Amino acid sequence: MIKENLIKIKQSLPKNVTLVAVSKTKPLVDLQEAYAAGQRVFGENKIQEMVDKYDALPKDIQWHMIGHLQRNKVKYMAHFVDLIHGVDSLKTLKEINKQAKKHDRSINCLLQAKIAKEETKFGLSFQEIEAIFCSEEFLELKNIKVVGFMGMATFTDNQQQLQEEFLALKDFFNKLKTQDSKLNILSMGMSGDYPLAISKGSNMIRVGSAIFGHRNYN
Repeated sequence: MIKENLIKIKQSLPKNVTLVAVSKTKPLVDLQEAYAAGQRVFGENKIQEMVDKYDALPKDIQWHMIGHLQRNKVKYMAHFVDLIHGVDSLKTLKEINKQAKKHDRSINCLLQAKIAKEETKFGLSFQEIEAIFCSEEFLELKNIKVVGFMGMATFTDNQQQLQEEFLALKDFFNKLKTQDSKLNILSMGMSGDYPLAISKGSNMIRVGSAIFGHRNYN
């Protein structure tokens, strides 16, 4: 079923959209099935689980850290993580830079913008993001590369609200892209809202349950 789900989703996606298969809590056998079907980008929200899967699976997989990031755990994934989605502070960027430097590599990051109305969502305001880009401390970080933004919309069926939230981040992305050519990823949209997110400018979606079935909570 995983293979069929992947094929169905990929056939519906524009060519410029990257599909991140959200594999958190899923067993290795499910990831192996997705890998056999051609999927190479996987997203995890717990570093230890991602490390275990990285050790067990083929090394041509791109691993994305999509959960809220604890700075003291960055060191465990710094040698292999391909993209970190949820960076929401300059302090975290500094820690990622420090750990990347130890491995003589540059780590790609997305700044998480707070676009949802819910208080529970993490993220930076647009003003805070602009302040980071303008800061001397940020410009000194040579072992990270901020390549775009990630946003999580409000958990709602209100399509008008979702559209407004996605469009706000798209407009902000377009504005900053004129100032920084490295910005090329806009990660918006999950299983329930990715078609709308794509229509509003997303070029990276994070899809779990539509591929693997409903998540196991543990």
